[in-house]
Formats: sequence, C-alpha cells, structure tokens
Amino acid sequence: MTTTQVGVHQAKTHLSQLLARVEAGEEIVITRGKEPVARLIPANASPRRELGIDRGKFEVPDDFDRPLPEDVIADFAR
Repeated sequence: MTTTQVGVHQAKTHLSQLLARVEAGEEIVITRGKEPVARLIPANASPRRELGIDRGKFEVPDDFDRPLPEDVIADFAR
C-alpha cells in the first residue's frame, strides 16, 4: 500500500481526488505543519490478524482468578 502525505489545506481542497486515490488502495496521511494528524484508508481495509501468533509465550497461572489480597482491595478504595 502506497502512503502519501498531504497538508490540511490540500486535503480540504482536493478531498474528492484523495478519496479516489484511497479507493484505489492508497493511504493518505494528513499533516498539520509536519505533524501527522489523520489517516485516510479504505473503509473496508482491515488488517489481517494471524491467530495463535503468541501461542506459548504466556501461560495463565492456575490461581489467576483467586480473590485479591485485602491490602490490594484497600488500595482501590482510596
């Protein structure tokens, strides 16, 4: 996916053209000064999620759902 940066003024002036480019698969980053403030991406673009990518990196302890100690509960009441 190609990424292009445009300023706020250019984005306001050429929104229709920018939307056509986004529909064609381009990503547009809108900047204010030199700082990025927004991204235009296709509405149906969703990142592909890979299931099981962290498998084996963490093991849930047997006591993960045990009640919290009283001193920890007291900290929440402050």
